[in-house]
Amino acid sequence: MDKPEITQAMISAYDEYTHLTLDRRGFMDKLTKLAGSAGAAAVIAPMLAANKAAAEMVPAGDGRLTAKDVTYPGGSGEMKGYLVEPKATSGKIGSVIVIHENRGLNPHIRDVARRMALEGFIALAPDFLSPLGGTPENEDQARELFGKLDAAATAANAEATLKYLQTLPNANGNVGAIGFCWGGGTVNNFATKSPELKAGVAYYGAQPKADQVRGIKAALMLHYAGLDDRINAGIDAYKKELEANGKNFQIFVYDGVNHAFNNDTSSARYDKKAADLAWSRTVDFLKKNLA
Repeated sequence: MDKPEITQAMISAYDEYTHLTLDRRGFMDKLTKLAGSAGAAAVIAPMLAANKAAAEMVPAGDGRLTAKDVTYPGGSGEMKGYLVEPKATSGKIGSVIVIHENRGLNPHIRDVARRMALEGFIALAPDFLSPLGGTPENEDQARELFGKLDAAATAANAEATLKYLQTLPNANGNVGAIGFCWGGGTVNNFATKSPELKAGVAYYGAQPKADQVRGIKAALMLHYAGLDDRINAGIDAYKKELEANGKNFQIFVYDGVNHAFNNDTSSARYDKKAADLAWSRTVDFLKKNLA
């Protein structure tokens, strides 16, 4: 079978499945209709999904880094996470909370944390499913758990993560956050509540409520995918409130790319050009604000 064409309608169906109300059976039924056959749908589905086997840009054993799983106090109860530090540093350095998508703390996000550490930051990727027993191996099960999380408790766990990072010997006390998808929305929400967060980077994240924007102290960088109609519907209102409240922010919309364009484990949605540009902007922004 030739490599099948992946259409925008197929990508939209996958987004409906992973973020809205479509279940696995409904998604495969819709994909079968779009693809023309069950066989074609079976080939296309893994191309739309994230591939854990392709999750490493930076090997877990990279000699330039020190990486370990950690447990630390959360807002209430323990939090688990993946902590990565560069071995070669000159003085104390800034810290970045790396917040996962709605699949939890998986190999891809661990890899993003290693990439961030190679840029000269202490990077901590918390498992925000820790209160529910941690991220399960099955991604469908992980997605179901996110609906059981309490937003206020999640923000409290993010603040506890910030406090933990400030205690590390090599940390300069300045903490930022970067999040993707669910994590992007979490960065936006966290920024409305944290007085000490210095910088927040949200990739295609849901926007906070208008009346919460005034609480933002952090500088923000907001990355959006041009084809992501679901999330992009909230950009204008968010921008209006940020401007009205005199906040320090930048918004970038990457034309012609899909939600999750940064996730290199999803061949159908990853866009290297947009991902590389957003990453370079992100690193420069964090270096400026966390020095």
